[in-house]
Amino acid sequence: MSTCATASRDLSEPLAGTAATASTWLLVEQPGPWGTEALTASRLDPAVGRALERAAEGTGVRVALIRRPGRHADLHTGARHRVFVAHTRPGRSWIRTTALDDPARLLGLAFAALGAGDPGGLTLRPQAPHEPHDPAAWEEYTGDPLVLVCTNGKRDRCCALLGRPLAGELAASGIHSTWEITHIGGHRFSPTLVVLPHGYTYGRATAQGVKDVIEALRYGRVVTDGCRGRSAWERPGQAAELAVRELTGEDGADALTVVRTEGEAPVWSVTVAHRDGRAWRVSVAQLAAAPPRPESCGFPLGSPARMEVVGIRTAQRPTHGVRAMAAGRL
Repeated sequence: MSTCATASRDLSEPLAGTAATASTWLLVEQPGPWGTEALTASRLDPAVGRALERAAEGTGVRVALIRRPGRHADLHTGARHRVFVAHTRPGRSWIRTTALDDPARLLGLAFAALGAGDPGGLTLRPQAPHEPHDPAAWEEYTGDPLVLVCTNGKRDRCCALLGRPLAGELAASGIHSTWEITHIGGHRFSPTLVVLPHGYTYGRATAQGVKDVIEALRYGRVVTDGCRGRSAWERPGQAAELAVRELTGEDGADALTVVRTEGEAPVWSVTVAHRDGRAWRVSVAQLAAAPPRPESCGFPLGSPARMEVVGIRTAQRPTHGVRAMAAGRL
């Protein structure tokens, strides 16, 4: 029984402002079983997994494992690992990819540069002493947006019961850019997924809904139905951006940017700017969800924080040089 997802759906828990926060995603292919903390509980060398976690901490880069949908035998195949790095900021989003025999080479990446959106950080640890770092190994990814469905049942059974069938259905229907991913947060919104390079995250997804999302993004548009937010922003910014889209009807994927967030929990003032020069000041409050519900299967009842937009007004666009709130890690 998918306990936490069923409770969340029955309570019509809002989705906006619940996405994982990451300006850049590092995705490492690792077939086979995944444990609760997959980077250190899978067929990936746990020492490499721990080192990648440490290297990414505080940089805006989120590291996750991926695998193709389907049956995953408990075997170490020795296959090469497909790797993707995706930056999610509007107007600057990109994906690069490579294939490696040894994921430890990823420890040569310049994580801070990648978190800031600089593809110059795409270097690899040398394979032999005195060998130069190799930025030429990376290729630009030009296929359909990557669809990454959370399926790690060891972390929450909802992700396996609801996510894996969705990933399989998408792959079988011709969405060849579908992958399973270890963890993107929000188990109770399963099936949940993130679409890269744009970074929009969706909950309670259906196969047809995902196909609509992909078709829209091919033309640079965003589907807001079921959207949890863009991972480039912290959660108040995610909620604010979606509220401006609802107010204005704007669906351009790169039309809106969160340029400033002021305040601290439980109240923020978020400035959202349009590329045409318009701007809005959005008031966002953090509230405790009621009545209590399980935040994850097997957890006691709780009151997870939710973001509620309590006001929007037009504002003067901030002057150049105002920096958007930095993306952090969950």
